[in-house]
Amino acid sequence: MNDKRILYVSAEVVPYLPDNEISTISFEAPKMVNSMGGQTRIFMPKFGNINERRHQLHEVIRLSGMNLVVNDLDMPLIIKVASIPKERMQVYFIDNEDYFKRKATFTDEDGQLFEDNDERSIFFAKGVIETVKKLNWAPDIIHVHGWMASLVPLYLKNYYGNEPLFKNSKIVTSVYNRSFDGTLDTEMAKKVLFDGLEEENVEHLKEPHYASLLKTAIENSDAVIKGSETIDETLNDFIDASGLPCLEYIPKEEFAQAYQDFYLTKVLNEEE
Repeated sequence: MNDKRILYVSAEVVPYLPDNEISTISFEAPKMVNSMGGQTRIFMPKFGNINERRHQLHEVIRLSGMNLVVNDLDMPLIIKVASIPKERMQVYFIDNEDYFKRKATFTDEDGQLFEDNDERSIFFAKGVIETVKKLNWAPDIIHVHGWMASLVPLYLKNYYGNEPLFKNSKIVTSVYNRSFDGTLDTEMAKKVLFDGLEEENVEHLKEPHYASLLKTAIENSDAVIKGSETIDETLNDFIDASGLPCLEYIPKEEFAQAYQDFYLTKVLNEEE
């Protein structure tokens, strides 16, 4: 992985949020790349239940300050950064008072999905890409984890399709068994279309349940990793039918070599 640049975009990352398959791999994979001589950047939402003082987050003024348009509304983008202790890894946090101040991640105290999770996903995707543009950091691979990050491939391939910085970037989506019940706002497709995307780009989002979001991500990716031992059957079939390079589930204890080989030979098409 020498000198390879990998951008990790994840809904959850330890130590900032509790351990689960997504948050753990979103920490372990960049740690592995760093140890192999690669370069990483990690992006995640700055949920209100992340303790800023304990984790020493601070705002990056030179990156903050722009507004992102979500469904015809200007929403201020705030960028915060922290370093994971004992690791040479920087984590960038996408923040906005309206979307991320509440003291929870995806659901309220009754377990109901937040009504604006669709807009939070749009804001997060655009915020990540705009910030990477400002950093002028061209990734070789963009690896996406979790449904809240699932619009990143869609926006990269379409809305930012002509952006020179990402011209050679390959997109990998990891699919996990960490889903949600019900759907996001049924107007989600219209909100994405407001950004000038084509109708065919948002076909799956017309019924924005978990599998639809992941299908949208897969459709705009160059490769897929099955991050859980069992995943949604419709997604399994969709991955198989996509013809994309796919890495089957690998337990956390054994993933490092498998991910490295997959990145280099299947995603970047380099010789072993």
